[in-house]
Amino acid sequence: MRGKYAVIFASTKFNANSEYQAFDSELMSLAQEQPGFLGYESVVNENKSIFISYWDSKEAIESWRVHAKHLSAKHRVGEWYERYLSQICLIESSHEWRKSIE
Repeated sequence: MRGKYAVIFASTKFNANSEYQAFDSELMSLAQEQPGFLGYESVVNENKSIFISYWDSKEAIESWRVHAKHLSAKHRVGEWYERYLSQICLIESSHEWRKSIE
């Protein structure tokens, strides 16, 4: 995955109600349809989460950033989040190991 990009979104939610869950699910489906989207990983621990999405270019990230539905979510962050941090990172090296299941 060298030369690709990761967007790290770390957040603390205070109001992850059913409306938020539906909105988040719709955004996730839309993001996966975007040109340049490569995949994602996420970890949730109670109200804290880290979501990492992978993209093939900064242009693909920018296209998603200005997507109308994504922008509408950004206008509602105060309803759902206590805090969030979003970072764009260039992946210079990547290694993966998986335990084989026999």
